[in-house]
Amino acid sequence: MSYIAKLNLKTVQRSVQKDPLIARRTKLLAGITEQKLLLDAMARGEQAQVKKNRWRKNEAGERVSVETTKHIRPWFFQQDNGWYVQCRYGSRILNISAKSNAVFVNKLDEVGSVLKAFEAAANGGELDGAITAAIADKLPTPIKARVKAN
Repeated sequence: MSYIAKLNLKTVQRSVQKDPLIARRTKLLAGITEQKLLLDAMARGEQAQVKKNRWRKNEAGERVSVETTKHIRPWFFQQDNGWYVQCRYGSRILNISAKSNAVFVNKLDEVGSVLKAFEAAANGGELDGAITAAIADKLPTPIKARVKAN
């Protein structure tokens, strides 16, 4: 008798699709975490350094993983005797409400509380519509029609 005949054989197709909504939230939360690191580094008077692995070719032409530092652009800036904080998804600025895309605070110390509020909103799903609207031109056509209808 064969060894394979003793096994319980079945035909299956592996499903590895992830929910795109959860993936977008995760990307936004990663960006908020980087902004918190940047804010802490600015408070200490240092440069924020985030390590990132990149694939590069070495002298022999082989692809190798190289650790590089990633430049983080701040989502907050000083203007009008205060600080504006914008929530971004990649390079796109999210509309937090129908007419506003930034939060104004008086001091740099208050930016941390705004980032915590963005984090809570992202975890609660409040920014899902803003993310979808911001990337609407990159979505497939049937989803674009649903975004415009809402």
